[in-house]
Amino acid sequence: MPEISRFLGIVIRMFAEVGGQHSLPHFHAYYQECEVVYGIDPIQLLNGRMPLRQQRLVEAWAELHQNHLRDDWELLQSGRKPLPIVPLQ
Repeated sequence: MPEISRFLGIVIRMFAEVGGQHSLPHFHAYYQECEVVYGIDPIQLLNGRMPLRQQRLVEAWAELHQNHLRDDWELLQSGRKPLPIVPLQ
């Protein structure tokens, strides 16, 4: 699963759907042992748990980079490598 960003101990990853499954565009965020999955359009928590502070950081980052997340989703689904996205600073 390609890493597209990393900030404040949080890793953001996205991967291509296997076998042509076209689920809702989404990304995964990891913090310590926690994993969450967020939809891209709209930015919304789909699954998982992490501390509230880190969850809010992920949401703020995703709102700032929603267009880049959409672009990376399309790249991955077409078999290309996603582009890195600027971390939250």
